[in-house]
Amino acid sequence: MGDKTRMEILSQDPDAFIRPSPSGGSLGGVARKTRETIILCEAAGFDTIFVETVGVGQSETAVHSMVDFFLLLMLAGAGDELQGIKRGIMEMADAVVITKADGSNIHRTEIAKSEFTNALHLYPPSESGWIPKILTCSARDNKGLDEVWDTILSNLNFTKKSGYFQKNRNQQAIARMFDCIHDSLKSDFYNHPGIAEKIEEYKKKLLRHEISSYRAAQIILEDYRKK
Repeated sequence: MGDKTRMEILSQDPDAFIRPSPSGGSLGGVARKTRETIILCEAAGFDTIFVETVGVGQSETAVHSMVDFFLLLMLAGAGDELQGIKRGIMEMADAVVITKADGSNIHRTEIAKSEFTNALHLYPPSESGWIPKILTCSARDNKGLDEVWDTILSNLNFTKKSGYFQKNRNQQAIARMFDCIHDSLKSDFYNHPGIAEKIEEYKKKLLRHEISSYRAAQIILEDYRKK
């Protein structure tokens, strides 16, 4: 509901579909079923899909393995410039956009743009060979948005010509396979008869300092394999 409130014009477009999705306790800044949702939207005929994270951070980079273009949005003057560099997310970004470049904030966004441009030299070239772009935009004044979209299209053309686009899609397909395996194994383990009771038993032993965490995990897993 909040997403649609912030996208008043887009939400009225008959060709657009907006679906808020809770993280469900999963890391990565995206819900566990985000990959499946992307595939479902593609099957429904949507050719442009935006995946918004809850706020990219150190443990919220799973979205990078799901998309063709990784766009990093930053806010000038809020300490985000340093955070973006420190977190190491810049090296994953295909473009960095400094938002709210309007009013009294224009000067700060230009400074941030310069800082990010200089920071790019600290990172090795991307696997695709694409050189990330540093842009500014203002949704309020409707400025810079066309340049952002043109950058996305340029990246798409570049990666398709170089063959990286398909290579990246292939890697994503493999990642989906492993994710499905991991999810299935995790579900099978925690739903296995007797495991929940076993975990509770060893949690109590841990609290009484009768056993180490590593030994407790080993015993529980050995018991699971026997069954």
